[in-house]
Amino acid sequence: MTMTQSTVNTSSTEMDLHNDSLAPVPKEQRTWGRFEIFNIWANDIQSLFGYSLVASLFISYGVTGWTAFAALITAGLLVMVLVNISGKPGVDHGIPYPVLARASMGVGGARLPAILRATVAVFWYGAQTYFASTALELLLVTLTGADSGGETFLGLTSLGWISFLLVWAFQIAIFSHGMNWVGTFLNVAGPFVYAVMIGLLVVLWQKSDGQLWEAAQTIFAPENPTFSSEVAGFVAIVGTMVAYFAAVMINFSDFSRYSKDTKSMVQGNLAGLPLNMVLFSALALLITAGAAVIYGEKIVNPTDIVEKADSTILSIVAAITFFAATVGINLVANFIPAVNGIANMAPRKLDFKRAGWITSLFALVIGGLWVSFISEVGISGFVNTLGATLAPLYGIMIVDYYWVKKQRLKVAELYSNDPDGAYYYAKGWNRTALIAFAIGAVFSVATVWVAALSDLSGYAWLLGALLGGVIYRVLSPKAV
Repeated sequence: MTMTQSTVNTSSTEMDLHNDSLAPVPKEQRTWGRFEIFNIWANDIQSLFGYSLVASLFISYGVTGWTAFAALITAGLLVMVLVNISGKPGVDHGIPYPVLARASMGVGGARLPAILRATVAVFWYGAQTYFASTALELLLVTLTGADSGGETFLGLTSLGWISFLLVWAFQIAIFSHGMNWVGTFLNVAGPFVYAVMIGLLVVLWQKSDGQLWEAAQTIFAPENPTFSSEVAGFVAIVGTMVAYFAAVMINFSDFSRYSKDTKSMVQGNLAGLPLNMVLFSALALLITAGAAVIYGEKIVNPTDIVEKADSTILSIVAAITFFAATVGINLVANFIPAVNGIANMAPRKLDFKRAGWITSLFALVIGGLWVSFISEVGISGFVNTLGATLAPLYGIMIVDYYWVKKQRLKVAELYSNDPDGAYYYAKGWNRTALIAFAIGAVFSVATVWVAALSDLSGYAWLLGALLGGVIYRVLSPKAV
C-alpha cells in the first residue's frame, strides 16, 4: 500500500480551500489495488473493541449462534454496498471526504460535516491510543516481569504512563513520515491479527478435548427460541454493526481516492468486508465458545482469555498483535478522518503534519484522562450524539452526487471561493442541504436521548441517512 500526497496546479484554486491533505490525487498516483482496500477493512474489523463487540453480540441478543453469525455476514454485505456507493466519488475525482462534502453542503458549509466527523475521530483516536497502551503494558510485564501495580497518577501507574507515552510517540513517528508510512504499517498490521486468534483457538481446542465445535453450535442457544425473537435479534445485530462502521462509510472517499479504478475498490471491498467478517466472526464465535466450555464463563475480552490460558508465548504474541491491531484501526478509522477534517477548517494554515500534530495533542489529553475522568462521566452520550448527526450527511452526499449532480463535478470549483462558482451557493452554504441535515439530525439524535425511540437506536443510522437523503432530493432542483 502506498499513499502519495499529490500536488496540483493551484492556478484555478484558492489557497484557503486547498492544501496537501485536501488536493485531488492525480490519476497516475492512484495506485491502490484490491489488496490495499482489503487491508483497510482488515485493520478496521480486527481490533480489541471489534472482537469484544462481535463476541458480545453472540451473547446479548438472545439468538442462536447461527442467527448472530448470519446477521454479521448480512451486515458485512450491506456495509460493502454502502461504501461502494460512497467511495465511487473518490475513485472518480481523487478527492477526500471534506472536499466531496463541498459539492452538497457548499465550500463553506462543508466545514460543518468535516468538523463533526473530525471531532468523533479525535475523541476515539485518544481513547484507542490508551487501549493500545494496555497491550504494550501487557507485553512489557510479560517480557520483564515488572510490577504493573503501584501508585497511580490520573488512574495510570508509572508503567501505564510509560506505555501510553510510547504508543503516542510511535503513532507520531508514523504520521510524521507521511502517508506512505501509514500505508506500510497498515499492510503489516492488517493480516497479522489472525495469527494470535488462530493460536488462541488452537490452545482452547486442545484444552476442550475436541469438544469446542460441538459447544459452539449450542452454547449460545436461548432456552426457548422463537421465530420472532430470532428475527428481532437478527435485525438488531445488523443495525448495530452498520452503526459500528457508519463513520468509515461516510468518509470512505478518503481512501478510495487512491484506488486505480472502481473495479479495484469493489473487489477490495468484497474481499475485505464479507470475507473478513466471515473469518473474524467465526474465530470470535469459536474462541468465545471454547472459553465458555473451559473456564465456565462467557468472556468477551480476548485479553482476559489470554490471561487465563497461562501461556507466556501466547501472551507475548497476543500483546504484539493487540497493539498492532488497535493502532491499525486508530490510523484507519480515526487519524486520517481527523487530519482531513481539521485541515479543512483552515487549509492555508493546516497542512497534513500540522493537522496530525493537533490530532495527536488532543489524543494525549483524551487518552491520558481516559481512566481517571472521561470514561467515568458518561461521555458516550456525547459521542453517540455526534455520531448520530453524521447519518443524514451520508444520505445528502449520496443523493447529491448520484441524483442531483449525476456523478459530474467541477473539481476546480470545489476549491474556489468565487461567488459565481458552482458550489458557493449562498455565501458558501447550501441552504437546502442544511434543512435536510437539520431534520435528519433531529431524528437521529432523538434516538439517542428519547426513551420512546430507544428501540430504533440499533438501526437509527440507516433511517437517519434515508431521511436526510429523501428530504434533500425533494427540496433540490433538477440535475445541475
